[in-house]
Amino acid sequence: MNFSVEDQSTVKKKLTIEVPKEDVVRELDSAYKDLKKNAKVKGFRPGKTPRSVLERMFGKDVRADVSSRLIQESFIGVLQESKMNVVGAPEIDPPELKADEAYTYVATVEVQPELEPFNLDGFELKKTMYRATDEEVDAQLQMLQNNLARMVPIEEERPVADGDYVTVDYEGLKDGKPFAETQRTENFNMKIGDGLIHPDVDAGLIGLNAGESKEVTVNFADDYFNEKLAGLTIAFHVTLKDIREQHLPEIDDEMAKRLGQFESLEDLKAKINENLSMGYGKRQEQELNEQVFEALLGQQEFEVPESLVAQELETIVNEAKQKFAYHNTSMEELGLDDAGLQEKYRETAVNQVRRHMILGKIISQESLEVSDEALEAGYQEMADSFNQPVDVIKQFYAQNPERIDVFKHALLEKKAMALIIERSSVTEVEPELETPAEDDKSE
Repeated sequence: MNFSVEDQSTVKKKLTIEVPKEDVVRELDSAYKDLKKNAKVKGFRPGKTPRSVLERMFGKDVRADVSSRLIQESFIGVLQESKMNVVGAPEIDPPELKADEAYTYVATVEVQPELEPFNLDGFELKKTMYRATDEEVDAQLQMLQNNLARMVPIEEERPVADGDYVTVDYEGLKDGKPFAETQRTENFNMKIGDGLIHPDVDAGLIGLNAGESKEVTVNFADDYFNEKLAGLTIAFHVTLKDIREQHLPEIDDEMAKRLGQFESLEDLKAKINENLSMGYGKRQEQELNEQVFEALLGQQEFEVPESLVAQELETIVNEAKQKFAYHNTSMEELGLDDAGLQEKYRETAVNQVRRHMILGKIISQESLEVSDEALEAGYQEMADSFNQPVDVIKQFYAQNPERIDVFKHALLEKKAMALIIERSSVTEVEPELETPAEDDKSE
């Protein structure tokens, strides 16, 4: 079997592979022998149909099956012989097989880039020493207070004012006709001033009494975030059903107990502090990692295979969709579609692939391995993060060996990062004070 390799880039190769004529003949003979045993052809007894008849009736299918088998076997052989580290699926447009000729086809493949060893010593890193403040704890307490608030109808008879909570039915008409993007919605809860439907709708409701209706015309800006509404004029028919006010609980021991897992307000504050500290710990880790990757990327440039970028991009886009669904938000409401998400996150996907490749090289370069103890610790950490028994996590991975390999590699990547940071000079610095924006400064 002969083959040649043409470089189209450092990570893209064009393989021209020739299967010898004798292999083609042998495979065709074998295929027709098998077909002859089983083919049912009118006018011939089983096993007695002449090959010429079989070729006339089934030749196209036989040649397609044989060419597919020849490609599979020869392609694997070429990869083994060339020792190419191929990623993704090859691009092959199989030509028609001819019985009396060698079979030649072209396969385009992507390969892992060849990386030089990285220098892991002497990095100068900054670790920002974030600390939870009393103001942050108070903000968390107020958020919990709002979550436990009760909404009750106001006792006095008065019109809507800015800041009121209301329940409305509404429908937006385009040119006097129902419109899918602003379809009829009943019992919609909103706060006047938040602009959940549109700020003009909020403004139009001010002064209305419960039970009254009003038409509010909204001219959506040309650059409105929902492209399906951008530049349109929509007439909203809104009925105010009731006006409500928010009753907040006192921030005290009783509020803490209502959350179900605290005995006192001090217990709740301690937990908030713990969560804030964990969040800051992750932020510190992320910032250190970013500094490390910036230093590593500066050591050498390399291309990344498009197939790996596509895989990473698909994962990122799917995760984004899941987050939208979790928050009861659709892509359409945000004026996004699959193409828009892919464009938005493409650079992130490319960077992720680069990082995985760099870490993969360092894992190999430093001969890193995952010990049984580290694997157990990894299972336990995941069990804690998902609040599940560790046996459940182990069972999940045991169901598929590939999952374990992926999990081990993730642990190796963390080990590689920890090794680099350990070899680096890390300076602890205080957080920079946030300065107010120009618009916020008093004159």
